[in-house]
Amino acid sequence: MANHKQTPLRKCVVSQQMLPKKELVRIVKTPSGEIIIDPTGKANGRGAYLRPTLETYEKAKKNHALERALKVKLTDQFYEMLYHEINEGWD
Repeated sequence: MANHKQTPLRKCVVSQQMLPKKELVRIVKTPSGEIIIDPTGKANGRGAYLRPTLETYEKAKKNHALERALKVKLTDQFYEMLYHEINEGWD
């Protein structure tokens, strides 16, 4: 039997779908309470995953899915940053 690694799956906080980690944007609340977009997927802290589509972004913003997942209030500046990340960094 070949020993192949399993693809790590994570759940999108909006769609509740399990998707490969590489296909999701990770948003992290660091131990110091800062909210960052984590392109490496390795930052310390509480992470929430989001499909990088504008539709998912809109839903996350509207229903506060990220805020619930991270147990924190998010600013408009953060959503602005996330919007640019999704729009420019992902296809």
